[in-house]
Amino acid sequence: MESGEGQPLQAASDADLLEASARRDQRAFAAIVSRYHAPVYRLAWRMLNGNADVEDVAQEAFVKLWLNPAQVRDGLALKAWLMRVAANLANDRLRRKPHVDLDAIGEVADTGKRVDGELAERAATRRVDEGIAKLPERQKLAVTLVYFESMTNIAAAAVMEISVDAVESLLARARRSLKENLADDWRGIIEELAFGAR
Repeated sequence: MESGEGQPLQAASDADLLEASARRDQRAFAAIVSRYHAPVYRLAWRMLNGNADVEDVAQEAFVKLWLNPAQVRDGLALKAWLMRVAANLANDRLRRKPHVDLDAIGEVADTGKRVDGELAERAATRRVDEGIAKLPERQKLAVTLVYFESMTNIAAAAVMEISVDAVESLLARARRSLKENLADDWRGIIEELAFGAR
């Protein structure tokens, strides 16, 4: 399917896709989902510490868009709107429902052999993820947007609806907290990452 200007749907602007979605064009909406599902999912995963509600939050963000695409007043703000909705939904779930730590449940033994380096890298990543999971919600969101979604501080500020200075302050406090929380582990993390790189 092509947009009215004859360009392929995947190449259509967010504004054109939003306009078509408002007319209940399912293909246009599918193009929006295809374009933004991965970053919305990653944001929800980080905010919810990887728990089972991640997919529900991502889907709910897109359902809200489908039900009322006019909520997004400017097509240029579509990604920021989706990220903000996903962050709010994730925070709502964290507040109302106790978190089940999937890592604490245990895993089925892996009968395949793994490379030691891969295991060491995963252990280091897990330690850092655990440190990020302990951050307050707003710091975790700022870290996720800037460091994991590669947003500029300006774009992160738009998603969070705060000033750029506030984002920079949240990032500075998050880095300070991570440094303190991982102070005892930093040598082990570096050794695991160095071992994993061999």
